[in-house]
Amino acid sequence: MLTSKQRAHLRSLANGIDTILQIGKEGVTENVLRQADDALTARELIKGRVLETAPVLPREAAAAVAEATGSEVVQVIGTRFVLFRRNLQSPKISLKKEDIH
Repeated sequence: MLTSKQRAHLRSLANGIDTILQIGKEGVTENVLRQADDALTARELIKGRVLETAPVLPREAAAAVAEATGSEVVQVIGTRFVLFRRNLQSPKISLKKEDIH
């Protein structure tokens, strides 16, 4: 579970990253989940977008992807969402208390 300071730190990091996951008219599919899982393993922090044609709301899509991939929803704003999952083998983002100001 992320603390509010960790969540704020991740939100600030997410500002600079591109949206790499899109959920369209098919909704949250196996392919979307596979892409999200691979991206989370490689990057730890990913940004997704729910298109207007999608049958799910952004918050629902973010929660579904997070549950299926074992990640946490950092934020949902409008049609975009940010997910985080620590890579235990090679962590890229530090969330130690002393590293977050």
